[in-house]
Amino acid sequence: MSHPPAQGPADLVLTGGPVHTVDPARSRATSVAVRGGRIVAVGHDEVRELTGPRTEVVDLAGKLLLPGFQDAHVHPMGAGLELGLCHLADTVDAGEYLRRIGAYAKEHPDVEWITGGGWSLEAFPGGSPTAAALDAVVPDRPVFLPNRDHHGAWVNSRALERAGIDARTPDPVDGRIERDAAGHPTGMLQEGAVHLVGRLVPDPTPQEQLAGLLRAQAVLHSHGVTAWQDAIVGTYANLTDPAPAYLTALDRGLLTARVVGALWWDRERGAEQIGELLARREELSRDRFRAGTVKIMQDGIAENHTAAMLSPYLTGCGCTSDNSGISFVEPGELRKYVTELDAHGFQVHFHALGDRAVREALDAVESARTVNGRRDTRHHLAHLQVVHPDDLPRFRALGASANLQMLWAAHEPQMDELTLPFLGAERGAWQYPFGDLLRAGATLAAGSDWPVSSPDPLQAIHVAVNRVSPEAPGGTPAFFPEQRIDLGTAVAAYTAGSAYVNQLDATTGSITVGKAADLVVLDRDPFAGPPEEIAATRVLETFVEGRRVHTGT
Repeated sequence: MSHPPAQGPADLVLTGGPVHTVDPARSRATSVAVRGGRIVAVGHDEVRELTGPRTEVVDLAGKLLLPGFQDAHVHPMGAGLELGLCHLADTVDAGEYLRRIGAYAKEHPDVEWITGGGWSLEAFPGGSPTAAALDAVVPDRPVFLPNRDHHGAWVNSRALERAGIDARTPDPVDGRIERDAAGHPTGMLQEGAVHLVGRLVPDPTPQEQLAGLLRAQAVLHSHGVTAWQDAIVGTYANLTDPAPAYLTALDRGLLTARVVGALWWDRERGAEQIGELLARREELSRDRFRAGTVKIMQDGIAENHTAAMLSPYLTGCGCTSDNSGISFVEPGELRKYVTELDAHGFQVHFHALGDRAVREALDAVESARTVNGRRDTRHHLAHLQVVHPDDLPRFRALGASANLQMLWAAHEPQMDELTLPFLGAERGAWQYPFGDLLRAGATLAAGSDWPVSSPDPLQAIHVAVNRVSPEAPGGTPAFFPEQRIDLGTAVAAYTAGSAYVNQLDATTGSITVGKAADLVVLDRDPFAGPPEEIAATRVLETFVEGRRVHTGT
């Protein structure tokens, strides 16, 4: 360490390490000093020279200090709102869902619509719950409950009636109404069909939106998250545009995180919306919130067979079906849109889950690179459930980052019952290829997709290292263990990698002199314990610019 700066004592000294810096020049230290919200010294005993009479000293006492986690794909306001509604995300029991829904309806007799969500597909045969089941507990009011991944919704008969959905209603081009043998809607809506009912649900009030955002910010800080990329800023299906809530939080000094907003690309429109996106970027980008990203959802999800695949899904009997999923944006048009967005300096954040969607997104990035040359736009592809091996080296070649949702790379009922049988053995083994992406030289970032799954980075990191869910019973096999990555790489993805994607790497992402003091204190050093215990790690304290934003109990 160079001699400590002479401008006076530090405001904050954290000492008694270990400190995992995520700085390749110096990976480990035991003490860090902070002044004016910036890191002014990283080292060992000599850092204590910066301790003055007013310096706050945090004794790490062997607990690990890390840079703050950054979530590169999350939906905070929606998650925060769901926590205050009919919340179903912490169980996978169909009977318990119905009990909670009925209880919520009784507790809220004046609510026009019963909303909330977070239920899991694996709780129901074929991933399809029924309106009849909901009718038994809420017969008199419409019910609209998005599932955990928000690519489908469970509705009752009253909601179908309100929307005018019956056997004669055609499927939208970007979705599907599940039907019985006679063609009558069963109560499950997929993808674009969700909007047929979702558009009727009253928007939350501005006060409710702000409360939801702040509730979510507190949850994320409690998990050590100091910055994130909001993966949908705009109006989509039943999701309310979070931009006004962010601006209100900024104006009131309540936004403590650093946030990148990914402006929603309306897939029912074309290039004419780019002018509007440019205006929104200018309007929304200030202080801790920037809106220089555009989110394009290119496909759906594998569980309902809307993820775009290069070859058809299999049927229940293992035969080839006539369905290869949905590309929401025509690939030729996608290349044009991404090239123009890149020319305007936008980053593009792709939802690309199936191998065809991944290839179409990479083709679009390649088109932008060919036409515009190399620009520092840092496009990234989120989810990457199925990646064809031929496309792995393209991430490095094109400078496209891999935005991983690590928690999903494990055996669980939704994977084993609703996905693997319909992909086949070869394609099933291409899922969540974290190790292959790393070996191919891709830049790895990480995000939770909360409320689709837990916002806890340590749970996700556990799966990336073990390829086994923290909640799995003993003896559960690892999910394609050759795709494991080491703990240091997983932590780097959730810190420096996401900071790179968020274009915050100049000031955050590692514990380095001159960078912002965005820090997290864990209750142990997971590097010192067995990998099977990573998920037991908890966050004790979170700091943004040296200011404590979370203290654990």
